Amino acid sequence: MRNKGGIVALLVAFLAISVYFLARTWKANDIRKDAEAYATDKSGKIDYSKKQRYLDSLWKQPVFLGTTTEDLTKQELGLGLDLQGGMSVILEVSPTEIVRALAGSRDPKVATAIANAQDRAVTSSTNFVDLFAEEFKKTAPDLKLASVFSNSSNRGTLSLESTDNQVINYIKKEVDGAFDRAFRIIQTRVDKFGVANPNLQRLSGTNRIQVELPGVDNPQRVRKLLSGAAKLEFCEVYTMQEIAPSFDGLSAILLQMDAESKLKETDLSKIAGKGNNVATATKDTSKNTLAAQLAGGNKTDTSKKDSAGLAQRQTNAFSNLFIGTGYGVAVRIKDTSRVNQIMHRADVQALFPSNASYLYDVKPRANGTNVNEEIVDLYFVKDLGKAPLEGDVVTNATQDYDERGKAAVEMQMNAEGARKWKALTGANIGRPIAIILDNFVYSAPNVNGEIGGGRSSISGNFTVTEALDLANVLKAGKLPAPTNIISEYTVGATVGSEAARAGILSSIIGVLFVLVFVMIYYNKAGLIANIALIVNLFLLLGVMASFGATLTLPGIAGLVLSVGMSVDANVLIYERIKEELLLGKTFPVAVRDGFQNAMSSIIDSNVTTLITGAVLFIFGSGLILGFATTLLIGIFTSLFSAIFVSRLLFEYYIKKGKTVTFFTKFTEKLFKDSNIDFVSKRKLYYTISSAIIIAGIVSIYFKGFGLGVDFLGGRTYIAKFEKTANTEDISKALKVTFEGKAVEVKTFGGFDQVKITTPYKIENTNPDFEKQLYGQVQAAVANVNGNKGTLSEDTSKVGPTIANDAIGGAVKAILLSIILVFAYIVFRFRRLAFGYGALVALFHDVAIILGIFSIFRGILPFSLDVDQAFVGAVLTIMGYSMNDTVVVFDRVREYLTEKRGVKEDIPTVINNALNATLSRTAVTGFSTLVVLLVLLIFGGETIRGFVFAMFIGVIVGTYSSLFVATPIVVDSMQRDLKNEEAKLALVPVVPTEEVIKKGKKS
Repeated sequence: MRNKGGIVALLVAFLAISVYFLARTWKANDIRKDAEAYATDKSGKIDYSKKQRYLDSLWKQPVFLGTTTEDLTKQELGLGLDLQGGMSVILEVSPTEIVRALAGSRDPKVATAIANAQDRAVTSSTNFVDLFAEEFKKTAPDLKLASVFSNSSNRGTLSLESTDNQVINYIKKEVDGAFDRAFRIIQTRVDKFGVANPNLQRLSGTNRIQVELPGVDNPQRVRKLLSGAAKLEFCEVYTMQEIAPSFDGLSAILLQMDAESKLKETDLSKIAGKGNNVATATKDTSKNTLAAQLAGGNKTDTSKKDSAGLAQRQTNAFSNLFIGTGYGVAVRIKDTSRVNQIMHRADVQALFPSNASYLYDVKPRANGTNVNEEIVDLYFVKDLGKAPLEGDVVTNATQDYDERGKAAVEMQMNAEGARKWKALTGANIGRPIAIILDNFVYSAPNVNGEIGGGRSSISGNFTVTEALDLANVLKAGKLPAPTNIISEYTVGATVGSEAARAGILSSIIGVLFVLVFVMIYYNKAGLIANIALIVNLFLLLGVMASFGATLTLPGIAGLVLSVGMSVDANVLIYERIKEELLLGKTFPVAVRDGFQNAMSSIIDSNVTTLITGAVLFIFGSGLILGFATTLLIGIFTSLFSAIFVSRLLFEYYIKKGKTVTFFTKFTEKLFKDSNIDFVSKRKLYYTISSAIIIAGIVSIYFKGFGLGVDFLGGRTYIAKFEKTANTEDISKALKVTFEGKAVEVKTFGGFDQVKITTPYKIENTNPDFEKQLYGQVQAAVANVNGNKGTLSEDTSKVGPTIANDAIGGAVKAILLSIILVFAYIVFRFRRLAFGYGALVALFHDVAIILGIFSIFRGILPFSLDVDQAFVGAVLTIMGYSMNDTVVVFDRVREYLTEKRGVKEDIPTVINNALNATLSRTAVTGFSTLVVLLVLLIFGGETIRGFVFAMFIGVIVGTYSSLFVATPIVVDSMQRDLKNEEAKLALVPVVPTEEVIKKGKKS
C-alpha cells in the first residue's frame, strides 16, 4: 500500500477534527439543557424568558476551549425542525406591488396589465416584469413604458426618451434591489429573534426567502415578525444630559431591587459558573449623583460620607447592567433580556419622559475594557411610532464618499420630505437624529446644520459595506415590498422530541442489525468492515458538525443510506478478494488485486449516487436539503472508510503474517458456483414489469394520487382521536368550518389519526385569521359522533403559486437526474446499449413506485402523499438502482473485454456477470433493507411515507438491475450485432491479388 504513513496521518487528523466538533456539539447541547433546567419550576413549567436570560449571560463568554456559546451554536450538529420542533416559512417578496409603486399611475391600463401579469405568473416561469411588459403592450400598444415610469425620482436613470428595454431593465433592477433589502431586513429580524441555528436562504431563481427556525415556541410571533411591514423612521434623540436625571432614579430602583432580591452584580454569572466583569462606569465618590456623572456634573463635598456612600452603591447597582460610554450608555449583550424586563416596569417608565422610547443599535460592538464581550448602544428617541419623518419620503439612497474620502451615504427625498427634513434638521443642530428600521437604530448622525433641498449626506465611521447597508435601509422605505408567507410548516416541540427519539433509536437499532449481519456473513473480514462502517459514521457526523449542518429525519435516512453504501463498497472489495483467493493467489496478493479490481465498480456506482445527491441539493429545500447534505457527505466519508480504513486494517494483518477469513459455516457455500439463467426468461420479466406498470397507470387514471400539500396547495392539520376515525364523518363535520369548500381527510399513522388538507382561503395570510381557523378546526374535531379528537401543533401551509412551482421543480429534478446519469453511463461504458438499459430501468423504477403509491393509497395506515419528500425518495431510488446496475455493467464490460480469455456470446456474458455479482447484490440489498425496515416500523410518522418509498424502491431497484437493465443491454447489443452483420453481408467481397494468381494457375 502506497503512502501508508500519509493515509494514517490523514485519518488521525479527520478523527481529531470530528472529535473536536462533536465535543462542541455536546457542549452546546449541555448548555441548553442547563438553561432549561434553570428555567423550569417545580411543576415542570418552563419560563422561556428566564431560559433566554441564562443563555444571554453566556452568549459571549468562553465556555469551551476559549470558544464562546455564540460560536458553538454556529458550528455544531444542530437538530432540524422535525427533531426538536420549530417552524419553516417561505416568504415571497411581491413584485406586483413594487411595479405598481414604480408606475405611480392611476391609469386603468397599467392596473389591467399588472393584474393580467399576476394571473399569468401563477402558471408561468417567465419573470414577472417581462410578463407585465407583454401585457402592457397588449393593453396600451401606443404607449411607451417611459411615459409611465419616468419621473423626478429616477431622473438620472430614465427619461421620456428611454426605450422599453431600458425601462424594463430599470424595473428589474429595482425589484432585485427590493428583494435584497427585504432579505437583509428579514435576516436582521431573524438574528434578533434569538434562535439557535436559524437557516435563512434565497431560493434560486425566485423572489423567495426560506426561513427555518428550529426550537421556536411561539409561531404567531414568528408570523408577525417575518411578514410585518418594515417601518423606517427619522426620530429626534434625547441627549444624555437630558436623560441623566431619569437614570439617577433608575439607579435607586436598581439598588432597591438588589436589596430585595439579594442579587448582587455577579449573581447571573454565578448561576452560569462564570465571574462577572468589572463595571466600566466610574465609581468616583466625589460625584454624588449618577446624573452628575453622565452629564459631566461638578464635584461635591466628599466629607458627606453617607451621601457619597449611597451614590456609590447606586452607581454600582447601575453599572452592573449599564456601561457609560462617554457620550451615552450601552448594555452588555448578555444583559439585554434583564434590561428589557427592568425597562418595562411601570415605576421605571414613569422616570422617563412620556414620549421617550429606548432602542438598541442594530450592530453590537466590542467592549473596550473587555475584548471577550460585546456591548450594544442604547438610545432614547422621541415620538417613536409618530415620527416627524418616515421612510416613504426617501426617493433614493446610494453609497458615496465624503470630502475626506470616507464612506458615506447620499440620500434624496421628495418635495414633502425635503420640507420636513429642513425643519427637523434646523431644530436639531448639534444634536443626533436616529435612523430607525424595525425598532433598531441603524445610525444616529449629528446634524451640523439645516439641510434644505431634500438631498443630504450621512457620514460617520462607516466601512463601505456598512454604508451600502445603510443605503439599502433608507431605500427600504422607498417602495412597498411586502413579504407574504406562501408556505409554512410547523412542528410542535412535543412532536419534534418524539420524532427525534423514534428516528435516532430506530437508526441505532437498524445499524446494529447491519453490524451483526455483516459479522455473520463475512466472519473476521466482517469485523474489519464494521470498524470501517463505525469510522464512517463518526467522520460523517463530525464533518456535518464542522459545516454547522442540521440533522433532520430525512437526514437520518440519508445517514442510513450512507451506511448501506459503506457496506456496499466493502462487499465489492471482499467479493473480489474471494475471487482472487479462489484463483490460488496468496493472501497479500489477493488483497492487493481485490482492492484494485473493485475500484472501478466502487467509483462508478458512487458517482451515479453523487449525481442524484447533487440534483437533490440544488433543487431541494428544507428537509430534502438536509437529506441531500447528509447523502453527499456520506458518499465521501464512506469511500474514504471503505477504501483506506479497511485497507489499513488488512495491511495490519498482512504485516503480522496473518490471514483473514471471509465466510462462516453458514455462508461458505452461499451463491458459490451459482448459475442462474437470468437472460433466457427476460420476456417473462418484461411481462411481469409491464403488468405492474399497467396496473399502476389504471390506478392513477381512476384513483389518482394523494397529492401532498406541497403540490396541492392548502393548509394541513393533524388530528388524533380516542377511537378509530371515520374519515367521512370528519369531512362532514368540517364542511361548515370550510364553508363547503373541498377538504381531504386521510388516515395518517394509524386508524385513530387523520391528516386534514384544505385549500380554504389559502390566500389569506393574516396571523389572526390563521389562529381563528385553527381554533375552528379544533372545535370541529373535538367531538365527531362521540369520538373525541385533538388537533396537533404539527401544521403546514402552502400557497397555490409555490405548489405549482413544486410540481415543475420536481419534474425538472427527475429529468435532469435521468439525463446526467444516462450521459455518465454512456461516457463510462462507451456503448449506447448500457445507456438504454439504465434509462429503461430508471423509468421502470419510477413508474412502479408511482403505481404502488396510487394503488395502496388509503389501504395502508400511513400517508402515501406525493410531496417533495416523495420526490427526494424517488431520486434516491434512482441513485440506488443505478448503483446496483452499474456494478453489474462494470462486470459485463470486464467480461466483454475477454480478460478471462474465454470468448462467449452476449447472453452468456450477461448471465456470468449477474451470477458473479449476485452475492454482492444480495448482501448490499439486505443490509439496506434491514435498516429501512426498522425505520419504517419505528421511525415515526414524519418520514414513514418517505421511508416506505425508499424501501419499495430498493426492492424494485434490485429487481430492475437483474431483470430489466441487463436484459435490455442483451437485446440492444444483439440488435446492434445483427445490424453490423447485415451491413457486412451487403459489402461485395473483392478478390485479393494472391487469390487471383492461384485461380490462374489452376
